[in-house]
Amino acid sequence: MRVAIVNDMSLAVESLRRVVQSVPEHQVAWVARDGAEAVKRCSEDLPDLILMDLIMPVMNGAEATRKIMASTPCPILVVTSSVGGNASLVFEAMGFGALDAVRTPVLAHSGADGAAGLLHKIATIEKLTRTGMAKRVTHTGVPRQENVGQDGCLVAIGASTGGPKALATILSHLPPDYPAGIVIVQHVDAQFSAELADWLNEQSPLQVRLAREGDRPKPGTALIAGTNDHLVFNSARRLMYTPEPREQVYRPSVDVFFDSVALRWRGPVVAVLLTGMGRDGSQGMLRLRDNKVHTIAEHQSTCAVYGMPKAAVQLNAAVEVLPVQHICRALIKHFPPAADKGRRGAAI
Repeated sequence: MRVAIVNDMSLAVESLRRVVQSVPEHQVAWVARDGAEAVKRCSEDLPDLILMDLIMPVMNGAEATRKIMASTPCPILVVTSSVGGNASLVFEAMGFGALDAVRTPVLAHSGADGAAGLLHKIATIEKLTRTGMAKRVTHTGVPRQENVGQDGCLVAIGASTGGPKALATILSHLPPDYPAGIVIVQHVDAQFSAELADWLNEQSPLQVRLAREGDRPKPGTALIAGTNDHLVFNSARRLMYTPEPREQVYRPSVDVFFDSVALRWRGPVVAVLLTGMGRDGSQGMLRLRDNKVHTIAEHQSTCAVYGMPKAAVQLNAAVEVLPVQHICRALIKHFPPAADKGRRGAAI
């Protein structure tokens, strides 16, 4: 795998070079010291993967990601020393098409563990880009669960590449008295999940936070998967984290979460599958539709990567296919706040 490094700090470049070259099958394609140089180099010699820093002279990593994905698309992994006050740049880059984000091993003082984490991300991206999809782990013999109205309303959302921007668009336009609980599985490394929740919380009238063991969805709150384990509902219909199935490429997996919703949740559900690479969530969404759940896939016109929603459409798993800005309207129409119900009643 030919890997390009985009970073203006010599120490970070050498650290990343050593990590990449520690695997015989990997080689450093080229090094760029700023985002503008990276855009130029991509037009001349497209690598298999770019390790993209964020804070650089001339052009930052988020803008470089936007330009590269618009002109010469290729897999991009954000590798940054610290989020700090730059969380918006991480999720801006992911909104433009960066696949994930990790901390730079040498600057995070993470030693061998940091190198192993970066190599694991590179291997995962290589597997996904080579096959175009994650291997689906199927679950058979699980009884169908009908909605019997014992739980409240639930919006279940899955997202990957480009997801932070799409989530911000949806959550920023939901009213604070939205009557459904919201649970989100976004493909992002656990190192950045807290920052993602904080970033979305700043942009939404809802409370947005990480999901904790034992949480139950409640109106006015959006819960986000916060570890590299899978987020699921247990038999008591409370959220929990589980390492199983271990063979799932995506961690956390949207398919695994949607499967648990289909099996456990007893109440009205709307399931949403947003932009992302691969097929994660498509089979789980099909199962939800088979359970009479209203399902929505993001339209290609607003996807950073039309992978996951496309797979759902191909399986006929989506009841609606909508641009992201229309998904919020659909959610409000499906679960209207009490004030809207009152106005409709008065109009009638």
